[in-house]
Amino acid sequence: MKSKLSETSQKQSASGLESHVGYWLRFVSNHVSHAFMQKLQQQDVTVAEWALMRQMLEAGAANPSQLAAGMDMTRGAVSKRVDRLCHKGLVQRTASGVDRRYQSVALTRRGQHLVPRLAQLADQNDHELFGHWSSETKHRLVHELKQLVQRHGWKDIPVN
Repeated sequence: MKSKLSETSQKQSASGLESHVGYWLRFVSNHVSHAFMQKLQQQDVTVAEWALMRQMLEAGAANPSQLAAGMDMTRGAVSKRVDRLCHKGLVQRTASGVDRRYQSVALTRRGQHLVPRLAQLADQNDHELFGHWSSETKHRLVHELKQLVQRHGWKDIPVN
């Protein structure tokens, strides 16, 4: 049986949640992500769907494997999102005339028009939450975070 003094010293030696950088990053990230998620919900799009659509805008017509590799996701995860976006009329699948197993996916005209509006929502979200910072402060923070990503070799696009 531990003495009260031993239990008290153990509690005092355990660092508090708020003393960790990761705690504050997660705290801010959760609130930023939630605010953006609410904006996207009004457009009937999830954050993961937005990230895929943004990637598709740059890639043009591509097969799901190419998109998966570009986003460091599984082909299955991309295919599920593509299915949902097809159902919403934002993406279309096209089978190859030579090999019907090969498919390419691309944004529909409606999807192409929606992506810039969603990007504006992302910009708006950033402005609402970080607009009070100087451009120097934002640049410095983004620079430090990018260095952290590079140092650890992280590649997957945050979609959850």
